[in-house]
Amino acid sequence: MNLIKPFVPQQATSHFDRYFQKLQAKNPSKPTQVRIYSEKLGLDYCFPSDSITQPYHIAGIGKVFTATLVRMLAEKGFLSIKDHVIQFLAPSELERLFVFQNTDYAQQVTIEHLLGHTSGVADYFEGGTTSGKSFLDQVLSNPHEHWTPQKLLDFTREHQSAVGIPGRVFNYSDTGYILLGLVIEKITGKSFDENLEDKFFLPLEMKDSYLMFYSEPKNLSKEQIQKIWFDDLEVSGFESLSCDWAGGGIVSTTADLLRFNQSLRSGQLVRSNTLEAMDTCTNKFRPGIYYGSGMMEIRFKEFFFLLGKLPRIKGHIGILSTHMFYDPSKEVHIILNFGSNLRMVESFKALIEIENTLQRIRKD
Repeated sequence: MNLIKPFVPQQATSHFDRYFQKLQAKNPSKPTQVRIYSEKLGLDYCFPSDSITQPYHIAGIGKVFTATLVRMLAEKGFLSIKDHVIQFLAPSELERLFVFQNTDYAQQVTIEHLLGHTSGVADYFEGGTTSGKSFLDQVLSNPHEHWTPQKLLDFTREHQSAVGIPGRVFNYSDTGYILLGLVIEKITGKSFDENLEDKFFLPLEMKDSYLMFYSEPKNLSKEQIQKIWFDDLEVSGFESLSCDWAGGGIVSTTADLLRFNQSLRSGQLVRSNTLEAMDTCTNKFRPGIYYGSGMMEIRFKEFFFLLGKLPRIKGHIGILSTHMFYDPSKEVHIILNFGSNLRMVESFKALIEIENTLQRIRKD
């Protein structure tokens, strides 16, 4: 006998309000932004109710945008994901990035390897260094430093080593996505931020979205971005946030991300077979989190066996405890911003609470 009482959408909304109000009360100085939308369930939830146009740094979710741009170029025949990166970038741009055990594998790296983090290149953002301070230490201790894509690649070149042979190792790498951004620029003849504008922000009317330090939102009444906490520092005003680019330098809102995710999932941006390829997640990123081609899949049962009945959801997270996911079982879009690298566990508990609640909803 099922003793769990089902919810109608209005009851689910009230339940979410109570849950997130308590969560926000525990973290009054940090943002808690939530958007849950499902036409199928008759659910359109936002917390706080006036936050849908409040901009924030989406962090690693930006990789979905980069991967989608690459796939759009592939569908138009400008590249194949099987192409070698050396076809598009000069040898000097790849120099010393793919040297593993004294062998340079730069000639073997494909677009597909970069998309799926299997190229063997190190990760400038969180990877270990062979010399000097970690990258994150530099970002936090030098708030006025501006990081260009070239400087980001140089950090990996000068302070890190490749971690494996292309195609044989999975290593989540922002360095790899910087290279993808450069490939996009080379093929299109336009800057990465112009590509975002042309393919997403303008046609999808994402008027509050922009690439931080490179462009501005079309909404003239630009709001200040939400606070960003890294460890115990509030860093939203740091110039060193330029450390993200094609790997996750976008500022957006829950409203704009919903537009993007709806367009992606409805086939407006790429074909269904292309999206299926992006969604095919075979490499383990963390327990319960698997990686595909610019997309993550959450397998809740690996978090705790009693969560085994929850569906697998597709999307991406960012280091600032940002989430953008799609639940195909109930056609639900879930977008979260918890604004701090130290709130990741808390954000996943919220994601589980959301999914548990969604399973109870029955439309009238």
